[in-house]
Amino acid sequence: MSNSTHSTPRRGEITVRLVIFLAIVTSPIFCFAFVFIRHTLTGGIQQHSDYAEVDLKDLGNFPLNEYESTISDVPARWRGLDGKRVLLEGFMYAPNSAGGDVNNFQFVYNITKCCFSGPPQVQERVFVRVPSGAVPYEDGIMVNVTGTLHVNVVKDGGKIISVYTLDLEKVDQVS
Repeated sequence: MSNSTHSTPRRGEITVRLVIFLAIVTSPIFCFAFVFIRHTLTGGIQQHSDYAEVDLKDLGNFPLNEYESTISDVPARWRGLDGKRVLLEGFMYAPNSAGGDVNNFQFVYNITKCCFSGPPQVQERVFVRVPSGAVPYEDGIMVNVTGTLHVNVVKDGGKIISVYTLDLEKVDQVS
């Protein structure tokens, strides 16, 4: 008969290995839940000390009639960002650029949508102006843009041509 220091777990007993196993298996669920809950609580806007980090996909996720809509059809939380300093994460889209530097571009949350599902709707784009000079065109690379956001329904010939414009301060590659 051996004198063993290891005891066999009894039926229904919780062991350290079981707790670790359950933590590993359920962690993706908790991560997803955290992202969902955080998004629900913030509404796509996380306020920092001197800027708001805005979820670019949420910014354009509302219906807009390209001929009949007005500024009142833009949700109040987005209208509240007018004139505020924001940070957006997404892709530069400059269909008329051959590369190099650009002094204006469109900013979208998903560049592949532009290629496979047609161009993004007007409320899904931010038209970026570079006030001083130009910036390198980061084709196909996710970047952060920081600047002052303007929310205004601009029409040309009765059709809405822009909802969001941004006066650019800086562009940074997402690490």
